[in-house]
This record gives sequence, structure tokens and C-alpha cells, in this order.
Amino acid sequence: MSPSRARATTALALLLLATTACTAAEHGSTPAPHPLPMSRQAKQLQLPLDAYASTVAETHLVEDAQDLLMRRCMNDRGMEWKLLPPVAAQDIESQNVGRYGADESEAARYGYHPRPDPPSVARRNRAWDERDALPAEVQQAAYGRSGKGGCLKTAQHQLVGDTPPPDYHAFNQLTGTALETSRRTPEVRNALRTWHACMAKAGFNYPDPFAAADSERWETTEPTVTERATARTDVACQKSAKLVAVWTATETRIQHRLIQQNSDRLHEAKARKDRWLAAARRVLERYGG
Repeated sequence: MSPSRARATTALALLLLATTACTAAEHGSTPAPHPLPMSRQAKQLQLPLDAYASTVAETHLVEDAQDLLMRRCMNDRGMEWKLLPPVAAQDIESQNVGRYGADESEAARYGYHPRPDPPSVARRNRAWDERDALPAEVQQAAYGRSGKGGCLKTAQHQLVGDTPPPDYHAFNQLTGTALETSRRTPEVRNALRTWHACMAKAGFNYPDPFAAADSERWETTEPTVTERATARTDVACQKSAKLVAVWTATETRIQHRLIQQNSDRLHEAKARKDRWLAAARRVLERYGG
């Protein structure tokens, strides 16, 4: 993330970033450099704890509202502030991307390499990067000397006042626990063994799909023929092992239990998130036209 984006990211955005980071790391000690492309089944994957997370669209909503308030503040200081371009709804990926499995069409084209950003996502990322090139006086007005002051601080206070940020650590911790716990259950271990045997029969020796995606062999600029062939076999073996279906059912059961055990903490986190979203919608309705 660019320095300006790190400064401007709201607590709600941090909730989303923590979510995606933890799902990459939960299966082992180091996140895979090549995020797993998702199957059609996994793209539609919904888990109980998702209700307490923040979607990409919700994060963009808060960013956009905050950006409008920052523009008003910067204009009051006699400076221009270019708003972030919107991201098209069809370009927003599922919040569970990378959780279990690989996509057949993407595996054939990209292997384990991430697919290129859609145009609207690329435009927004460029806009964040362009903010790093703003003159020093503009950056200081926007972010203050600390990176958390200036119009950023003003905008955040106008947006939510003293409302504390959501407890993103609660979701982050529990979704990691659910994934690791489900991975150790007999049913998921059996499905992984079936997947492994299928891959071994095709000549590929990986203990699980995460290890396949994390192979150093794929540290190339473009996906190789071997990488695409491995990913295609990975997809076929996941289908034959019913891995996504088995893992989803198992983790869903575990997440329901964790929600019951942590209901007070999660409900408070969701209430805070909802207050941030409601405030953002009011700002967009008032100033976004």
C-alpha cells in the first residue's frame, strides 16, 4: 500500500485489509505470493462470520465519503483535491477470494498468478499512487506532519465524530481460528488426502492447494505451461474430492459455534461498523451529487 493510502485508510478499511491478510496467512506461516484464483463455487462462498466483516464495496463507500469531506477541507485551504475514481460493481471480487480453491477458467489462463486488475480497480490504485507525488505542502495539508492529521483528521471527525472504529481484530482472530480448526477436522483432512492422491496420480506432489500455489517454481513474470497445467489439475482434483463443499460445510458449523461464544464482542463490532456505514451514506447523499 502506498504511503498516502496508508495514511488515508479508515478503520473500516483496515477491517477489510486485515480480513484478506489473515485468510492468506492462516494456512501456514507465510502468505502465498500468488493468491489462489477462485472457483465459481468459491466466488459465491458465504460464511457466517462475513456478517461481521466489511466488504470491498463497503470499504470503498467509507473511503468515498471521507474523500468528499477531505475535498471540502482542502478547498477551504485553497487547494484542489482530486476524488478517487469509483470501482465498477462487477470488478469487485468476493471477500472470500483465496480461501479454499482454484478457478478452472483462470487456472487455464493464469495458473497461480493473480489475474490483472480490472480497469476500474487499476484506475483507483493509480489514483492512490498519484497522491504520493503531490507537493509536500499539499500532503501536509491533507495528512498533517504525523500522517494522521490535517484534513484527514478533520474529515474523519466530521464523518463519525468520536465513534470508535470497529473491532476488526475480533473478526480477524475468529476467522483464522475457524479456518485452522476446520482444516484439522477428519472430514477436511480426508478431502485433502483425496485431493493429494489425485494430484500425485497426475505427477504432482503437494500436500494441499496452498502449497501448490506457493511453489517457488511459479516465481516468474508470466505463468508457465507447467504452472497452468498444475493449476488445471489442482482444480480437477478439488472437484473430484469435493474439497470446497466439504470445507465450507465444516467451517460454517465451526463459525456458528464461535459466533455464539463471542456474541457480545461481535455484535458490538458490527454495531460500530454499521454506524460508520450509515454516516458515510449520509455524507454521500448530502455532498456526492
